[in-house]
Amino acid sequence: MSEELTTAELFDAIGARYEEAFGRRPVVDAAVRELIEALPPSARVLDVGSGTGRPAAAELAAAGHRVTGIDVSAEMVRIAREQVPGAEFVQADVRDWESGPETWDAVCAFFSFVQLPRAETERVLGRIAGWLAPGGRFELVTVPADLEDVPIDFLGHSIRVTSFPAEALVDRVRAAGLEITGTRTETFAPDESGAEPEEHLLISARKPA
Repeated sequence: MSEELTTAELFDAIGARYEEAFGRRPVVDAAVRELIEALPPSARVLDVGSGTGRPAAAELAAAGHRVTGIDVSAEMVRIAREQVPGAEFVQADVRDWESGPETWDAVCAFFSFVQLPRAETERVLGRIAGWLAPGGRFELVTVPADLEDVPIDFLGHSIRVTSFPAEALVDRVRAAGLEITGTRTETFAPDESGAEPEEHLLISARKPA
């Protein structure tokens, strides 16, 4: 197995190939549709782990919302700025990035936590809850599994991944102070030779008004 990469190193190396393999995932499309239908005009939306900017930031910006994406990968930020000029993209780690309280009408985090330790995921969920305005929406998508710091091969690169079983993650979103408004699962097959189908979980939540 190749040398293990950090999250930033991984996505700097993968670049646009990530969108080619994982670009249209049904649960992400569902989450973006939920936000577009629920948000007021010109809402402020934070996209955590914004990647190439598509589809989430692109579609939310096209719907008239003010989107900021943050990502640890300089290459992903470069691609996103090029592909989605209607949104703002910042290279930052969500664990360190600062935002004012009750600043955002919505936060989305699509596959943003799979390389974070469980304690860090719990801490970040609490930070996100604090950033949301009352009534604000949170959309989280991940691969649910009882895994902690497990080495895997991902698109030809060695990384370590951590996740939670579905109900355990729902409990942690609720513990952060958010109301669960729905969940959804799909089996997704990446468009990549040799990649195995995987389960995707969408958790939709809101901050109490």
